[in-house]
Amino acid sequence: MSENLRRMIELVTETFDTRNDPEQLDVNEEVIEQLARLHPATLSEHVEGDGPVVWILIIPTTTEFMNRFLNYEISEGDILKLTPLHSTYDTVYLCSASTLAEFRRKGLAKKMTIDAINEIKKDHPIKALFVWHFSKEGEILAEKIAEELSLPLLKRIVGNSN
Repeated sequence: MSENLRRMIELVTETFDTRNDPEQLDVNEEVIEQLARLHPATLSEHVEGDGPVVWILIIPTTTEFMNRFLNYEISEGDILKLTPLHSTYDTVYLCSASTLAEFRRKGLAKKMTIDAINEIKKDHPIKALFVWHFSKEGEILAEKIAEELSLPLLKRIVGNSN
């Protein structure tokens, strides 16, 4: 395993702790295959040196599932499970952006996410973005992406479940 890949896995594990939070999407091979079936632009990575330094995961879906997620009626995993294949998507869930420390503040995650959303927009009438941010940096990144794309950004508030 490359050093960058090892560090990226550590970063994701420390930031999200998906194995201990059933509300979060735990990415495995099955999830990666399902994401690719929804749209090829759902997963992006930037590689420098011996491996990945940025990972982006976004999920195109419908307004119905966005609203259900924002209202704590469904989980991240449910967004993926419930979003129908070969349908029309009008929202994008900004699921995660992970960047190794020395590559932060260079605009890589923002550019990659905007590029991925623009690819999805070629096939779907995206009208809004939504996010469940786990850090102030994640919130700021989501706001910058929404602003640059001139799309509304809706937020799920951490710790606000019923």
